[in-house]
Amino acid sequence: MIQATRWERLRNNRDWLGFWFMLPTAAFLLLFLVYPLGLGIWLSFTDARIGTPGNFIGLENYEWIIGDSKFQTAVFFTLLYTLVASAFKFAIGLYLALLLNQNMPFKAMIRAVILIPFIVPTVLSAIAFWWIFDPQFSVISWSLRQMGWIDGNINFLGGAWNSRWSVIFANVWRGVPFIAISLLAGLQTLPPSLYEAATLDGATRWQLFRHVTYPLLTPIIAVVMTFSVLFTFTDFQLIWVLTRGGPINATHLMATLSFQRAIPGGALGEGAAIATAMIPFLLAAILFSYFGLQRRRWQQGGTDK
Repeated sequence: MIQATRWERLRNNRDWLGFWFMLPTAAFLLLFLVYPLGLGIWLSFTDARIGTPGNFIGLENYEWIIGDSKFQTAVFFTLLYTLVASAFKFAIGLYLALLLNQNMPFKAMIRAVILIPFIVPTVLSAIAFWWIFDPQFSVISWSLRQMGWIDGNINFLGGAWNSRWSVIFANVWRGVPFIAISLLAGLQTLPPSLYEAATLDGATRWQLFRHVTYPLLTPIIAVVMTFSVLFTFTDFQLIWVLTRGGPINATHLMATLSFQRAIPGGALGEGAAIATAMIPFLLAAILFSYFGLQRRRWQQGGTDK
């Protein structure tokens, strides 16, 4: 009877009810996220190869990759790719969000069109850009030749820096809609009364943005840009379809280099070490979001700490 009573209390307690609802999700995360992460970290300390479990070798894989020129190039381009692409995506996305927040004809249709790059599967987008950047049939080269700006075709994916800027451009094209629509949703939650009061006080459009829009939009910007940085930093499909890390490993990201070493190369330990080395960078992006969210205390009348 006592056990039945305890069970009734657990069943009727709202805190425990929430726990039971969260339990399947927690089990799913443990199975498909925590376990693979732990296994990957363990493999990074072994000399495992495809078909063999490997032995514990300590930090040898990390010592190897730190001195590897391909890994150093991948780290450099990963940071460049993430910073440049995220900056352009934020600038263009914020501009489009502010533009679409105004009263304009066909606004709903324009929003739908802007979402197309984000809706289209990444592989299809990459194949489309592979044709756009083709050294012989590129529509960009053809257009520039017709305007008389160039004499011959541009080898977009043939040179190291040409290929880097080309894949960054493709990533920006694909990522802008996510930021634009997310920031637009945030803009539409801002109270119009604040703009009316600031306008009556003689504020200019820049002052409205600087002192009203931007401070109130900061928490949303922090979350959106954190996701953008994470998606960009861990990008794989776009790079792999367009260049496979070439030419001469110039466009390898840490994610693509990790895959190349672990699966085609068979060195699971080295690939896992490269993937594990990405964790500090991802944690830094999460901390950026955390400190950005502290602005909410200010918005709610509290103090930042």
